[in-house]
Amino acid sequence: MRHVIALDVGGTGMKAALIGVDGAVLHRARRATGRERGADAVVETILGFAAELSAHGEEHFGEPAAAAGVAVPGIVDAQRGVAAYAANLGWRDVPLRDLLSSRLGGVPVALGHDVRTGGLAEGRIGAGRGTDRFLFVALGTGIAGAIGIDGVVEAGAHGFAGEIGHIVVRPGGMPCPCGQHGCLERLASASAVGEAWAGACGDPDADAADCAKAVESGDPRAAAVWQGAVDALADGLVTALTLLDPRTLIIGGGLAGAGETLFTPLRAAVEQRVTFQKLPSIVPAALGDSAGCLGAGLLARDLLGTTETDPETDPENDPSPTPTPQSPIPTPPSEVTT
Repeated sequence: MRHVIALDVGGTGMKAALIGVDGAVLHRARRATGRERGADAVVETILGFAAELSAHGEEHFGEPAAAAGVAVPGIVDAQRGVAAYAANLGWRDVPLRDLLSSRLGGVPVALGHDVRTGGLAEGRIGAGRGTDRFLFVALGTGIAGAIGIDGVVEAGAHGFAGEIGHIVVRPGGMPCPCGQHGCLERLASASAVGEAWAGACGDPDADAADCAKAVESGDPRAAAVWQGAVDALADGLVTALTLLDPRTLIIGGGLAGAGETLFTPLRAAVEQRVTFQKLPSIVPAALGDSAGCLGAGLLARDLLGTTETDPETDPENDPSPTPTPQSPIPTPPSEVTT
């Protein structure tokens, strides 16, 4: 059975799958990233894991993988296939695409950024399925975005399109590692909410999930922190939709796990701010932590020019037509963990 390897590398763990060219997920596996052993060991773990997946496919499906896709955090040069930098993995300028291709016997390999690869999957086969234009926003440790047009994640002139987390929404506000002040991710990311709530409640271990629970229980301190983040997020999103006019706005990442505690006030805040703009559908991401892996599978299938049915969007297999294959996603300028 012809298939591809899909691999999503995270700071602590890796998720992988073997995906048939018809879109069916044939096999799933996980491994620890092992970043405590250093960057070289992490790279070798990735290569070894990919080789194991290839061997499994050959043993169980009668042939080795036809292609592979891998999503990694940090700064990624997708065109050259280089993992340029990842603070949480400790690597710099790793030619991961070529290393993987060599370990897998020369099969084609696509390399992409984890958030943008996840956005690709959400746009094509997840919450944005069937939408011609979408904006995917991941609210994690930072905030990153992916601009989707007809199943493609837009690169921009220099590969930096979609960095919504660095829209300045509070001029003169808190400094951001990017060098600006008042960036959206310093106010509305999961880490920013957690930091603000920890200060408000006096518990240094409190996080964004704790804040959401406190909001639900009626704590006025939590409500103030939460609303501040929602207002900042709405300001950033309205700027983005003014420029991009997406039909669907997909919100994912850790903060989206709060469900309607986030989405109900967020939809209201965005609606209050729009004037001439068309209000997009604001929906939660659908693929959860499988998005990066499924997106890596899409990158791999695109290398083959596959036009069969969609990859699996849930364990029950729901095939449907796949958009025209596209080239790998662009290089992001900053590292964001969801």
